[in-house]
This record gives sequence, structure tokens and C-alpha cells, in this order.
Amino acid sequence: MASLTLAPAATALVVIDLQKGIVGMQTHPRPASEVVANSARLARRFRDMGAPVVLVNVAFPVGGAALRPAADVTLQLPPTAPPGWEELVPELGQQPSDILITKRQWGAFYGTGLDMHLRRRGVQTIVLTGIATNIGVESTARDAYERGFHQVIVEDATASSVSTAMHEFAHHNIFPRIAQVRKTEEVLRALTT
Repeated sequence: MASLTLAPAATALVVIDLQKGIVGMQTHPRPASEVVANSARLARRFRDMGAPVVLVNVAFPVGGAALRPAADVTLQLPPTAPPGWEELVPELGQQPSDILITKRQWGAFYGTGLDMHLRRRGVQTIVLTGIATNIGVESTARDAYERGFHQVIVEDATASSVSTAMHEFAHHNIFPRIAQVRKTEEVLRALTT
């Protein structure tokens, strides 16, 4: 495993879907509270270093019109979001300098300004956290890879809403092929001035 060094001037933290409606779900292999706590630690450090923090939430499409191609298994969502469902959790300590992205599909790049925000700031590497490992995080990671971004996916700052097996499959079979997989402490140590 290669050593990790992150230059704050070219690195952004991208936090996926740590919002009230999602962190309230059961997650695997760790509780959502642990994912939130580790993501919040990283966000504080990135802000202290002057590196961009991107907070992503997912919102129900306006009027309920979502892209939903035919599939054998579909996500069962209520017709409208319960009050507060889309709100980012306060533990993230959202700041005015944070970049806010609202997505309406699994990945944070599709139909949003995320790519533009990152490129305008000279970001070459993204550090990715959030829920769910095998949905929003993986979709965003695949898109980032195809756009040429270097990535670090923080294993102990992600969790699956489906199962531990799904989380582990992504971290052992998908992410090592498109990113570096590290723990929160390793990322905190890798941020250098």
C-alpha cells in the first residue's frame, strides 16, 4: 500500500448524503453516527487547512419526476419526503465556505455543478465519505474516476444501508481499482501544508 500525502490546495473532501433522512437508517458495518463523527472530524481539518469541503445531499425530484429505468429491484421511497429528510445533519458543522450540492440521482456528479466547482478550485484529489457505500458513494467514486480525479475513500467514514457484505464488496473489489482506500486517521495524517 502506497503512502498517502494530500496537498490541501489540490484536495477536497466530498461528503455524501449525511442528511437526517439517511443517517436515521440502519447501516452496516458501523452505525451512521460513526460515519458522521469521522466525516465531521475530516471536515474540520479540511476547513482548518483551507481545503474545500463539499456537502452533498439527495433530494426528491421536484414533482416526483425521477429517472427510473426498469430494474428488478427498486428503491422504495415515499411519494414525498418527510419534513427535514433532506437536511444535512448538524454534526457536520456546515460553514458558509462549504460547497453545497443537491443531487437527484445516486451519484453526486450527474446533473450537478460538482465537477465545475472542483475544477475551478484546482482540485485534483477528492476524499470521499458518506452513506451509502454501495449507492451514493460508489456511484460518485466511479464518476470521479472517469473524470480523472485521484480519490481516497475513507473506509471508516462510509457505511452501507444494505449489508456489511455490500460494504465490504465495494471496499475490497471496486474501490481499490479506482482509488486509495484509507482510514480517517491516515487521511488526517496525510494532510500536509
